[in-house]
Amino acid sequence: MVPSFLQPYLASYDLSRLDVEKDKDIIITEILNKGDDEAIIWLGRTYPKKVIKEVISFPIRGLWMKSVLDYWTKIFDIKLPRERFDRAILDLNP
Repeated sequence: MVPSFLQPYLASYDLSRLDVEKDKDIIITEILNKGDDEAIIWLGRTYPKKVIKEVISFPIRGLWMKSVLDYWTKIFDIKLPRERFDRAILDLNP
């Protein structure tokens, strides 16, 4: 169950339909992109570090803010190929 306090970070989603395991890529991505301290702490208690690193290592296309993905790759010491990094970035000016 995804707690209701995460709704602002998952505004495009119906929390009652999200499954913490099946939808982990979306949940982790959106919380890392937009979450506050409380949301990040919840994320760390809900998912093992290995799972979070995997989501960052294989970012969903077009869902990441550039500065955020750059920050988290540095925090977790992940070296993303430039092409994979660029594909992951949300581009509002296609």
